[in-house]
Amino acid sequence: MKFEDALKNLEEVVKKLEEGDTPLDEAMELFEKGVALTKECRKMLSEAQLKVSRLVGEGEEKTEVAFENED
Repeated sequence: MKFEDALKNLEEVVKKLEEGDTPLDEAMELFEKGVALTKECRKMLSEAQLKVSRLVGEGEEKTEVAFENED
């Protein structure tokens, strides 16, 4: 799954949960799906961050790339 697809799915899950009219069982399934999508998005972002850091470090001059963590 591409990052953009995972993010779109996560946004849809959040929208459904925010509506507030979802039965409890379905809401729990959506919540579990949302958690899994969040983990997948974080993993993809971490991998992209690592790749960018490595690519920048391969140049002739070492360039530092700062990434902000949103915890």
